[in-house]
Amino acid sequence: MTSILTNNAAMTALQTLRSIDASMEGTQARVSSGLRVGNASDNAAYWSIATTMRSDNMALSAVQDALGLGAAKIDTAYAAMDSAIEVVKEIKAKIVTATEEGVDKNKVQEEISQLQQQLMSISQGASFSGQNWVAGGADTENAPEDVTVISGFVRDSSNNVAVTSTSYTLDATTAGEMTVLFGGDADGAIVDTTGILGTVASDWSATDFDPSTAGTIDAAAGLVSTMSVYTLDITGFATTDMQEALTLVDAGLAAMTSAAADLGSISTRIDLQEDFVGKLTDSVDSGIGRLVDADMNEESTRLKALQTQQQLAIQSLSIANTASESILTLFRQ
Repeated sequence: MTSILTNNAAMTALQTLRSIDASMEGTQARVSSGLRVGNASDNAAYWSIATTMRSDNMALSAVQDALGLGAAKIDTAYAAMDSAIEVVKEIKAKIVTATEEGVDKNKVQEEISQLQQQLMSISQGASFSGQNWVAGGADTENAPEDVTVISGFVRDSSNNVAVTSTSYTLDATTAGEMTVLFGGDADGAIVDTTGILGTVASDWSATDFDPSTAGTIDAAAGLVSTMSVYTLDITGFATTDMQEALTLVDAGLAAMTSAAADLGSISTRIDLQEDFVGKLTDSVDSGIGRLVDADMNEESTRLKALQTQQQLAIQSLSIANTASESILTLFRQ
């Protein structure tokens, strides 16, 4: 039946065109955004996973920044400790020189005093972003203080998240385990009577030297036993007393070397962690892409096909609309 009120062919062609337009709109959205899953309505499960992993990657990016800051702190502390070790080596050499008969100990002490002031300058200058890991620290003159640097971000199988950190102890009081050149007061200001360089000989552990043992540190002599590396003054020392001064400086040098080794190991750990976090970030990005990225080769092919279908649907609709006009020929005279 032919009707001028109801054109079934045109309605069918119009429905087809609408369907093609809808498909083309989705394809164009994927082509323009590059995403196969751009919102939850595309694929709720994949969208949820991708959104969560993107937030984790942002956290990992923050961890990378924090690792860089931590690495800078460690590098600054290590550089300071290494420089201080070189200065103490010089002090040790000066003491050996002063051991020789006839050497003017006053002149040697003048050089040692300048080196001691350099040790304080190094300690004061070893600060990065307001933190000094070789001198000071809040109340480290009384008890060790733990400082940390962020080292990772983890999400476990139960979806619990946590930030991991690497700790380092600023110890200015524990005999045989001190890690800072000088301790700090309650405000973090440097206290030059604590730490590796500030602790007097009689307070050192017996594992370093024994203050009661003759030939090492003679507490009764009142010389080296009441001095630290920072306050050591060999003026007026007898030649036999120089061994005590040498033992004191050598013990301080051993403690500084141990502290530098600890800093170096943490630096290596941070470098490895930075490399891992970078690779992990790339892996997460790749995993997200596998879930939600559009295959542009496929989408471009689909878009071309839809464009062709759209042209054909428009042509079909045009034919269906013009078919009704043929009825007019029946009424011509």
